[in-house]
Order: sequence, then structure tokens, then C-alpha cells
Amino acid sequence: MDPKIGHGMHGITLIELMTVVIVLTLLITIGIPNYFEFSARAKRTEARAALLKIATNQEREYLQHNSYTPNMQRLGFKNTGCNTSGSGAYRICVHAADSDNFRASATWLLGGTEAKKCRSFEIDGRGVKRSAPETNCWTQTR
Repeated sequence: MDPKIGHGMHGITLIELMTVVIVLTLLITIGIPNYFEFSARAKRTEARAALLKIATNQEREYLQHNSYTPNMQRLGFKNTGCNTSGSGAYRICVHAADSDNFRASATWLLGGTEAKKCRSFEIDGRGVKRSAPETNCWTQTR
């Protein structure tokens, strides 16, 4: 008998290979949707933070000038008009600002399931927070 055949051979069987494929498929099936949901939650947090920054800086503007401003640069953003969030997922705008009130929003720019969950956030000078289509996006952690 040839010494190269038999005991000296190493490798994996078809059953071992199929087991690895099944385990990887399960991990991918569970992992990818969880990753996308986690990513969307992080982007929601980014949008809420931007709106809270606007609200805080609008109050500072009101104390200094006795009026709110639609100028996003004066509120600490790059452009005077609408800006995008750091990830580019939300469009951040101040829609109305005068001596009585302001209204700012963050609108989802990307597709996917997030558009059906928390497509837009809004805050005004009275601290009223709204979101659509779901109404709990300001407090939602999942």
C-alpha cells in the first residue's frame, strides 16, 4: 500500500463543510438586519442631537437678539440654509423663525425601512417635539 494514501491525508468532509455553511447562513440571516437597525438608531440619535443643538442655540440667539433666526450658520452649522447630518442620512432645516417662535426639522433622505419608522423629526421654540410616521421616535430606543 502506498504510504501517501490513507493515513497521511487531511481535509474536511462534505458534512463538515455543510455544517459551516449552515452556521454562517444563520449568523448572516440574524446579523445583517440587526446591523441595519442599529445603524438606523444611531442616525436617529444624530438627527435628534442636531435638533436639540438648534433649540439650544436658538434660545441663545433669542437672549442676544430678542428674536429667533433661520440662519443655520448662526446656530453653529456649516451652511446658512438646510444642512445634512454628519452621516448624510437626515436633512436638517429651520423652516420658520421670528420673534415669537421657530420650527426646525430633520427629514430622512435615504430609502429602506427607516422611512416607514422615523422619517421626520420636528422641534419648535416651545419645546414641542413631533415625529412621523411613528410618534415615539424622540423616545424610541429600538
